Formats: sequence, structure tokens, C-alpha cells
Amino acid sequence: EPGKYVEPTFSPDGKTVVYRKASGGSILNPTWSLEPGIYSVSAKGGNSTLITKSGYQPQFGAANDRIYVMSPWPKPTLSVVELESKQVRKLYESEHATEFRVSPDGQYLAFAERFKVFVTPFVERGKTINIGPKDSQFPIEQLSVRAGENISWSGTSDKLYWSLGPELYHASLAGLFDINQNAETDFKVKSGDNIGFTKTMAEPKSIFALTGARIITMNGEQVIENGVIVTDGKHIKAVGSKDSVAIPKGAEVIDVTGKTIMPGIVDAHAHGSQGSDEIIPQQNWKNLAGLALGVTTIHDPSNDTTEIFAASEMQKAGMIVAPRIFSTGTILYGANMPGYTSHIDSLEDAKFHLERLKKVGAFSVKSYNQPRREQRQQVIEAGRELEMMVVPEGGSLLQHNLTMVVDGHTGIEHSIPVANIYDDIRQLWSQSDVGYTPTLGVAYGGIWGENYWYDKTDVWNHPRLSKFVPKNQLLPRSMRRVKAPDHHYNHFNNARVAKELQDLGVLVNLGAHGQREGLAAHWEIWMFAQGGMTPLEAIRAATLDPAKYIGLDNNIGSLEPGKLADLIVIDGNPLTNIRDTDKIDYTMINGRLFDAATMNEVGEKKREKLYFEKI
Repeated sequence: EPGKYVEPTFSPDGKTVVYRKASGGSILNPTWSLEPGIYSVSAKGGNSTLITKSGYQPQFGAANDRIYVMSPWPKPTLSVVELESKQVRKLYESEHATEFRVSPDGQYLAFAERFKVFVTPFVERGKTINIGPKDSQFPIEQLSVRAGENISWSGTSDKLYWSLGPELYHASLAGLFDINQNAETDFKVKSGDNIGFTKTMAEPKSIFALTGARIITMNGEQVIENGVIVTDGKHIKAVGSKDSVAIPKGAEVIDVTGKTIMPGIVDAHAHGSQGSDEIIPQQNWKNLAGLALGVTTIHDPSNDTTEIFAASEMQKAGMIVAPRIFSTGTILYGANMPGYTSHIDSLEDAKFHLERLKKVGAFSVKSYNQPRREQRQQVIEAGRELEMMVVPEGGSLLQHNLTMVVDGHTGIEHSIPVANIYDDIRQLWSQSDVGYTPTLGVAYGGIWGENYWYDKTDVWNHPRLSKFVPKNQLLPRSMRRVKAPDHHYNHFNNARVAKELQDLGVLVNLGAHGQREGLAAHWEIWMFAQGGMTPLEAIRAATLDPAKYIGLDNNIGSLEPGKLADLIVIDGNPLTNIRDTDKIDYTMINGRLFDAATMNEVGEKKREKLYFEKI
């Protein structure tokens, strides 16, 4: 039976397998989410039995007749469930734990809290135990110096393992809770073993020559009429007029006369699921929709760390078709939420959190509502020392935003919540190197910009969007829509302010915020134009400037020899009609050319159908 099956575990005697059938998530077939819960089945096969409808991370201890499960709400808890009676009893609860792991012999409980690993004797009693690193009712030892997750035990319960990015750590429990233990003994593990591996980045062997098009290079204001682009593998080999570029022998020539070629769109503030319960789908319709609408690079400043970096590496290796994926991973949250709270009271605290995210693949972090200014400053300084970018959550407060500019964040994410700015803000911002990603689709100060496009256009009929987005995701939001007069839409003001800042030299960047797969990026471009940007300026805010903002402009953002072959072919001329940007015929990502109408790769076999295309 198709479904999302995760977290399998064997009973101590090897006769029973317990697993979780997961629900939720929009990127996989919704029928796979039916009848979720934790099930048991004989190791020899046969019918499964539902044990409990709630909980996750099922695990055995020393006994074969019971399992332990976690639940996240209202507090993280560990409960015991009797397999025969299905009776559930809560054993432990915590304020911030993200993992509980009972040792195979049932003697110890390991847990992770605020990204560190601890161990304590395991106790089952009638009253729920509130456990935490500073608990005094039971002995507790911190085992990790650096961050840790993915806790597991050795079969003999004498060693505990955890990981941080590519590093595997292990601690011996020998003598850990001996009654005559030396109080000065330090059980903390300071270093781990690198168990990472390398994978060759994907590179196609094909050579393409796209001929006859108008080419918006984004190399200054250069626009080439009747031009040619030659790609060789994943790089651009030549760009120029038709009479100045020699087409190599063996190149596949694609005649795109009368069309426009521009760099692929760089979405500096994207969101969207890349996995479901750590399952990375072989085809993610969100990614196909984005590519079909010309988005070739995304930077997601808030996503599940384990899922998005796995998807990023799979995209680089050519295992999935997707835009280039970059992310901060999980936010550095200032509020109180298990798995998110990043407590920062010093520069060392800030470096701890940035180091753990850098280990898993981040080159940027999202400083999200850290309540005190010096906390935000500590994150910025840690970023400077560790060579990482720091983007903050704007928070819709102007004074808050301005301190972020003064303190030197990489940029301000989300719009500043005012209709006008004056010389004080213009002078302040223009003398900084702080960028601006206003995410006009969710702009503050009035009705969100995305509502304008639902109001004024038939989004559900869009030829690309309706092809790659399942109806249950597209129709409810787009067919029944709010109507309002134009002057109620504040994004016009937000876009005008963005234009003013761009004129002063501030990097103003497209950020579609994941509002509507692929199409929302074009809404951002069109809204920039509504605010007064010329078509070329709006295209620059969608390509070269966000590439600069995230430090990738040496490789993407413009069409120049030696850069990566990320481009789109438009059936129209956005320099005369900016609304032509979404009329995409071809998308090229990393030198692979896709027919945007089908997302079949040119010269290759047809892709597998998405689940909703089979219905």
C-alpha cells in the first residue's frame, strides 16, 4: 500500500517491527496520508496493527511488549505504549527537547535540547518527570560540546552516538553515573569523525546554440538583437550577435527568432517544501512549477534544515530536477519553541549556532526576532567571523528595521511598513551595504500584493501554473478571491520606495516568499514596474542584483561567457511589455534545456508523470 513509512525499529527479540505512517505535506499524493499512526507488524510479514494514532520516533527499550514514543504538543513528551492493551502513559516532558532515546537495556535516557546532547538514568514511575539540562532530581550529564542531533545507541547501551552535519560523535558511558565518580571527570566529547563523502556535481555533455533571439544579458544595459548564446556543458561559452558567434560543430541549434533570452530568475527570499518527514521526492511539483516559470535559483531563509540541504545536494548531483537551492536552514528564533529557539546571550552563543548551521551546508542564517539588539549584533559579528551572511526578519516595525540597517545585516527581509521615506532614511540606507528584499507579495501596511493578482487576473487559468500545481492546491485560493479598488493595495507604495532605494544604489531583490509557485516571482517583477522601475531595472532586481546579494554573481545573474548556463527563453519582449516575463518557452538550468510547457528535457526521454497527472 503506497504511503509515507518512516522510523522503522525492531523489537529486542527481532520478532516485531514498529513503524510510523506519516501524514501531511503538500508535495506528495494526499491519499498516502490516510490512516496515519504508529503500527506494528511481524518481522515475517503479514497484517499491520495500529498501536496509536499519535506520536513519532517509536522505539523499544529492554522489553518486547512496549514502545516509547514522542509527542510535540503542548510540550515535548516521551510516553510508553503497551503493545497489547494500547494504553499510553506519559513518562517525561520537557520545555525544549527535540529527541528522546531510551537505551536498549532500558537503563538510560538520552535527549537533545537546544541542540545539545544529554543523558540521564531512565526512570519509569507513575508521575510525569519534567526533565531538562538543569534538572536536580536526577543526575544529568551533557555529552556534546558542539551541537548534536540524530541520537542513537550502541546495541550494548555503553556508547551513545550523534551527528552534526558530516561529523559523527560518540561518547562512552563507562563510569558515567558511578556512585564514586570523580566530580571533576569531564564526559563531554569535543570532536567527531568526518564520515562525509563527495559526489561529482552534475554536468551535461550537450552543446546548445540558441539563435535569433533578443538577449538581455544584464551585463550593464547590454541588449543584443538577433543574438546567439552557445552553452557547452554547464557553462555559457559565447554570447553575441549572430554574425559574431561561431556555432560549434555538433551543437544542437534551437531557433528562437523573435523571442527574448534573459538570465534565470534568482529568488532571494523563497519558501516551499523540499521534503515530507525527511522524504525527498524524486519529483517535487513545486520545483517543476518554479522551473517552468523561469526560477533557476532560490535562497530560502527559513526551511527544515535536514530536508532542504538534502534536496540542495541532490540537485547539485543531478538526482532531482530543481532550481539551485540555497538556504539558511531553520531560523535562529528568539521566541520560545522547541527545535527553533536559539538562545543567545554572548558572541560565543551566536557562534555556536552559526557553526552548527555552517556544518550542514548553510552560508547564511536567518536572525528571526531575537528580542534584544545586542543579541542581533552578536549574530552579525559571528557571521563576520565565520564568513556567513545574516538576514533578519523585518518584523513590520520601522525603528526595528533601521537598527538592522545601522548594525550591518546583509539585508532587510520584508518591506518596511511605511508608504513614504524621506531624506533621513535615504541618506542612512544609501551609505550602508545593506540590501533590501521587500517581498511585495506579502508587503506590510495594507492588503498584501499577492491579493492584487488574484483579484485582477485569473490565476487558476495560468497555462504553466495549472499544469504543474495540483488543483487542490491551486483552485481554492485562486477562484474565490478578495476584490478591492487599486488604491487599497499598499504594494504600490512599497514598490515605489524600493525604486527610490534602488536609485540610491541599494541592492533591491526579488523575493516571492513562496506565495504562488513560480508565478509569484513574476508578480514581484510586475510590482517593481508598478512602483516606477523600468523593465530593465525590474529584470535586474530579479536576476543580477539578488545574485550579488547572496554572493553568487560570479556564477549566475547575467549572461556572460564562463558563467553557469541558467537562462530562460520568453515568447515576447519584456522590455516593451513587462507582463511578458511569464510567457516562457524554455528554461535552462545548469546547461540542461527544458521545454517549459512539459518540463521534458530537450533531447532526453520524457519525465515520469506527477501523481496528479495520472488521474
